[in-house]
Order: sequence, then C-alpha cells, then structure tokens
Amino acid sequence: MNAVIENGQPVLAKIEQIENICGRDVGNKIEPIIEAAKGGLLSAARSIAEHPAPHVAIMTGFFVPRGNPPAAETDGPIGSAHIAAGLLRVGIPVRLVTDPLCLNAVKVAAQAAGIPGNVPIDVVPVDATSEDASIVSIVNSWRNSDLPVSHVIAIERAGPGYDGIVWNMIGKDITAETAPLHLLFTLSGLISIGIGDAGNELGMGTLSQEIIAQGVSTGAKIACSIPCNHLIVCGVSNWGAIGLLTAIALLRPDLKSKLMEGLTLEMDQHILTKLVYEGPAVDGDTGVQELTIETFPWEFHGKVLTEMLEVAGLG
Repeated sequence: MNAVIENGQPVLAKIEQIENICGRDVGNKIEPIIEAAKGGLLSAARSIAEHPAPHVAIMTGFFVPRGNPPAAETDGPIGSAHIAAGLLRVGIPVRLVTDPLCLNAVKVAAQAAGIPGNVPIDVVPVDATSEDASIVSIVNSWRNSDLPVSHVIAIERAGPGYDGIVWNMIGKDITAETAPLHLLFTLSGLISIGIGDAGNELGMGTLSQEIIAQGVSTGAKIACSIPCNHLIVCGVSNWGAIGLLTAIALLRPDLKSKLMEGLTLEMDQHILTKLVYEGPAVDGDTGVQELTIETFPWEFHGKVLTEMLEVAGLG
C-alpha cells in the first residue's frame, strides 16, 4: 500500500485529542491505566497506515453467561464492525475472529455495517488448544494466503490472567465460556493491537498488574497477562476501535473519505439496534438486552462519536 503519511503537528494534535476523547473514564476509575497507555492510539494507527501490505484480523466477543438472555455484550462487536467496514472500503482485506458463543452477534454487527458475507470469520472452539485442528487450520490460512495476515486487533476480548484463569471485571471465573483467542493474538510475526477498558482484556499484559490495580479495584486479580505491540485503553472499547479508524484516516488523507464514509451516527445506532435484537446481545454491565453499552444509552455514545468526528473535520 503505497502511502503518503500525514505526520504534521496539526494531525498529531488531532489524534491526541481523539485519544483523550476515547480515554474518558465512565466510572471504572481506570485513569492510571489510560495514562500509562498514552500514545498507543497513534502508534497503532501508524502501524496500519504505514504498512505496505496490511491484512487485518479483528477479534471480538465477550460472552455474558449471566445475561438475560446469556449472550455477547454490546461492547466490542460494534467497534469491530466499524473498523472492518472502513478498511474494506479502501481495499484492505480483513477477517473476523470470535468463538461459537459470540458468533451470531459478530455476524449480525458485521452485516449491519454492510460487510459482505464472503469476509472470512474464524471461529475458535471454547475448549481449543494450540494443537487443535481448528487452530492449526486458522494459523495456516493466516500465514499461507496470497496476502498473509499482518495485524491482529483484539477489541474487548477477555484473556487469561497471570494465574491462567480468565476473569470478568467483578472477579468471576469465565474461562469455561471464553475461547483461547490469545493463541492467535500471540502468533509470531504479527503486529498485535489490544483495545480494552478494564484491564482483563487481551493486550493489557503490556502494563503491570500494579498499574492495573491502581485503577481497578479487582485489578490485581483480573489483570490479563497477554501483552501486545500497541495498547489502546479507553472508557468504552467501541470508542477505542472508532478512534483507531479515525486516526488511520487522519494519517492517510488519500483514504480518509472512504475510511470514514460509513462512520455516521445513523450507522452506529443501526448496528447497535440490529446487534441487540438479532444477535442477540446484552449490556455487559447489566446483562440486560437493551440499547445500552456499559449501562449508557446510545445517545451518550453518539455524543462521543460526534466529538471524534468533529476533531477529524467530519462533524
């Protein structure tokens, strides 16, 4: 991908503004984590914008077994759909990655964003190991395609802690409901980008347990041990995903209009509505099947999206 990268101070200042918007705390007291990860948005965006032949695998899906109904949460699939749709519009190949419990929700969000049905979706069984045929097959397809996968992005995807157990934010063991997508996230030769908002997500191993414990009351217990090349910490993971797409667009003015074409308030609300009722999906905090993300109604998230679009000159 022959690129002319915009690295002028005005663009860098805009990306810093977007990172600050994404990093707005929503009551989880994660300011220490956000501060420790500062600069991650720019470095992650550059890794894609400057790559000569990007091919991006995007993994998401956080299953909520206590939900009514038990389902994937609304944070994650929306951001995943926005990034995938934007990259596809400029000819960057993508593939989606999830597990059987979150598969339909990821599919519905992707379809709502206009992603073609022929975009690959890799599904990892909940009980998979590194030797399983499913993992081996996915690894082979990533490495042996005409354009090998260059990046893997994890958006609101729980990963194992330092004790090997996958914990949710309140300290409940969810290992049995969480497929080991970290086996793909940590493949050698890939550029990994982690996007999370609580400390228990893939990529958070970039920070120490101590830093995560400074902000999150259960942080010492739930901290994910899996690091990444570029970490984006945000108030809501969907915001970090949208921020990443926006930052790439600012760095690539030649692709900006197409990258951002579908990133509208109408589309964002449409994806959430389809996801909740057809996924189905539930709010990760309340476990309720309603049009909220992290307890906040869509209108709250719409205001955050509006702020980012305004900084990018699209508001």
